[in-house]
Amino acid sequence: MLNEFKAFIAKGNVLDLAVAVIIGGAFGTIVTSLTQDVIMPVVGAIFGGLDFSSLFIRLGAVPEGYAGSLTDYAALKEAGVPMLGYGAFITAAINFLILAFIIFLLVRMANKLITKKEDAPAGPSEEVLLLREIRDSLKK
Repeated sequence: MLNEFKAFIAKGNVLDLAVAVIIGGAFGTIVTSLTQDVIMPVVGAIFGGLDFSSLFIRLGAVPEGYAGSLTDYAALKEAGVPMLGYGAFITAAINFLILAFIIFLLVRMANKLITKKEDAPAGPSEEVLLLREIRDSLKK
C-alpha cells in the first residue's frame, strides 16, 4: 500500500495540482490586495468616499458592555453583534470576478497554445516523403 501511495504521489498530475494550489493561493492573495487596496478605494472615491468594506446592517442588539463605535464593522463583529455585512460581500464578489477573469485569460491563452501544437502535421513532411520515394526508386 505504501508503494502504491508513493507511485500515486509521484505522478505528474498530483504534483502539478499541488503546485497549482499553492500558486493559486498566492495569486488569490495578490488579487485580494488588488481589490481591497487599489480598486475598491477608487470605486469608493467615485461614489463620494464610500468605504464598501464597512457597509453593514445591524440585525441585533449591541451587547451591554460594548464601548466601541457603532459604525465600526470589525469591532461590532468581534463583539458578536449579528450583522449583514453586504459591503464585505460586494468586495468579495468583485474579488471573485477579477480572479475568474484572469483565470479565463490564462486558460484561453493555454488553449491557443495547445491548438497551435495540434495544428502541426502529424505525418512526415513532404521532403521526407519525396526522399522515401527516391530511396524506393533506387532500390528497384
